Amino acid sequence: MGEPGRTRPSGSARALSGAYDTALLDLDGVVYAGGKAIPHAVDALGAARAGGMHLAYVTNNALRTPDAVALHLTELGVPAEAADVVTSAQAVARLIADQVPAGARVLVVGGEGLRVALSERGLVPVESADDDPAAVVQGYGGPELAWGRFAEACYAIARGVPWFASNTDLTIPSARGIAPGNGAAVEVVRIATGAEPQVAGKPLPPMHRETVLRTGAERPLVVGDRLDTDIEGAFNGGVDSLLVLTGVTDPARLLAARPEHRPTYVDADLRGLLPGQPEVGDDAGAFGCRGWRASVRGGALELEGEGEALDGLRALCAAAWTEAGQAASRLDAAKVLARLGW
Repeated sequence: MGEPGRTRPSGSARALSGAYDTALLDLDGVVYAGGKAIPHAVDALGAARAGGMHLAYVTNNALRTPDAVALHLTELGVPAEAADVVTSAQAVARLIADQVPAGARVLVVGGEGLRVALSERGLVPVESADDDPAAVVQGYGGPELAWGRFAEACYAIARGVPWFASNTDLTIPSARGIAPGNGAAVEVVRIATGAEPQVAGKPLPPMHRETVLRTGAERPLVVGDRLDTDIEGAFNGGVDSLLVLTGVTDPARLLAARPEHRPTYVDADLRGLLPGQPEVGDDAGAFGCRGWRASVRGGALELEGEGEALDGLRALCAAAWTEAGQAASRLDAAKVLARLGW
């Protein structure tokens, strides 16, 4: 497990790309959004790779195959091979293979990534509840996934067939905004059946196991944009994490984070891999970071000083996380975050 009592972001005298041997990078909201590279991602990853850091791409999105993901990354200017990609489809396929007979049929509600991952485990993807499946697996299938696919899953589950889900992310970033993710689709089947799936993806142990097995990382750094998957997954795996603010997590959510959702480091984007990270100090109940001092008084966050906005946010994290018992409300947070431009 990660550090249970984290009350502030950590500092690092060394560049993170040198302090850790492998970056376990989420994709959606970190490297790209809606198919386009996030600003600074390509150059930052190139510099980290040139410095000797191994880059692995770990995604809860089960729609595409590792080959397709690697090709997309390469087209964006981030050279990658299929072996560099770990998906929740691979993790759930291993989870299923451990519980059903070799060569068993599996009803797939999702995309090509799930079918390929199942086939790699010697399992046979099928389309109908009438195909005598030994398991049902559900993964993100994109906006074109037909409603009838959910019905097939429900028919099989009602007969007692075990149900698996690649992940339960409720949302997914897109070029047009935040869209429903696989977790929203899982809720449809849960409501209809009253059943509960076995889940493989982040933040749960099957995904961490798959990642370690495939990357061989010894000093990994999880890099993500989601508190409830990327950061909690790092916490559960007992490894350090870097939250980047290019996806679904905004500063207000970060300040209100539960202990298992508090990242080791915080940065604006993937350029955070390249320098060291500043220390957050404390003095008489106030927390300072390079020109800023933050505190909690009367249940409200207060911020004094000047400097880079990100350093002010780091100081605010320390104040809010330390005083979690009287954590400031979103309204309180909004007042001080507005001063930093958020």
